[in-house]
Parts: sequence; C-alpha cells; structure tokens
Amino acid sequence: MSLFENVEAFLLVGGKSSRMGRDKALLELNGAPLIQRTADLLAPLVTKTTLVISADQLANPTNTNPYSNFELPTLADRWPNAGPLGGIATALAAAQTSWCLILACDMPFITKEWLTFLLGQIQRSESPEPTDVIVPETIRGLEPLCAIYRTACAQPLARELDSGIRKVTDALANLNMKHITENEWRQFSRDGNLFGNLNTLQDYLEAQKRLKS
Repeated sequence: MSLFENVEAFLLVGGKSSRMGRDKALLELNGAPLIQRTADLLAPLVTKTTLVISADQLANPTNTNPYSNFELPTLADRWPNAGPLGGIATALAAAQTSWCLILACDMPFITKEWLTFLLGQIQRSESPEPTDVIVPETIRGLEPLCAIYRTACAQPLARELDSGIRKVTDALANLNMKHITENEWRQFSRDGNLFGNLNTLQDYLEAQKRLKS
C-alpha cells in the first residue's frame, strides 16, 4: 500500500539530451541508473510510476525500448516535439488518480523526505479555493518538472498545447497554483541544489562527486 493512494507518478524520459550526448535517464549514479533511483524513491509513496517517452521512440521498429528492463509502464507522448509540456499533458490525460506527481528523469538530488513533504501538501490544497498545481519556487523561477498536478488539468493544458503554447510556465499561468517557497523546501537541501538537473557531462561528473561526499 502506498502512502499517497490518490497520486500517480510520471517520469518524463526519452528527450533529445543534445548537450549530454546520451540518454540522461540511463546515466548511473552510485551504481544505479537515474530511472531506477527515482522509481525506488517513489515506490512506497505513490500508487504507480509510469514513464512518458517520445512516441517516435516507441513506434520506430528499428529501436528496442531502452527502458524495458525497468519493468515500469510506458506511455507514448501524445504531443511529439512539444517538449515537457506535451509530456505533462499526456500524463494527466492517462492518469487514474486525482493527482499526478510529474518529475524530470534527471534530478539526482531529489530525496524521499522532500517528496513526502511535497505530496503532503495535497491535503492542504482544497481550501479556500481548490489548487490545480503545487509547484516549488526558486530564485530561478518555478520548478514545474518536480510538481504535483490535479488530473483535471489535462484538458486546460491540452488546449494550451493546441493553441501553440510550449513553455510550461506559460501554460500554467491560468491555473490556480500553490507555491512551495524556498524557506519550505530548503530544509531538505542544505546546499540549495535540490532541483539541480543534468544537462551536460560536467553536471554529471559534479553530481557523482556530490553524491559520494
């Protein structure tokens, strides 16, 4: 039984990884691929974890599914080449729970303690006005790829995509958001790098050092 039975998790994988030069989701840290590390964190918390990947990657008969070894459900992105927003909308449209936790595949510093705190905010989001998205905020702005979305947001986000919107924060502008402030999330990240991700080889090498120290 999961701790949060009204939440499914979706990991966005299969991006171009152009700056890294290889699939970020399969990079290993402390002996485990990023997908597996994240899925293990999520297992006791949510009802199910699903991978959202490029439809082209699934449909190409010359390619085998590079994520099949993880034995996780796989979902084809309904908006190819629309970036993370397409993956989020795809996840929400397929979800069978009231809420969805959306995570990028390349966030190695996310912890179980932080995710438990984030998911715990759902209980506080129903009044006085129902919340659509629970999203952390940093000095860089919102972190929509480590956030919780009400499943009912599927249609509004699909309309934004169909209108040509591609930036996630632009698509969220008309939704009712609850922000998790830095003062709140910083207790789970002494160095402030909780939402750090892996875009380059240098990022990967630095993450290896951080996680070993």
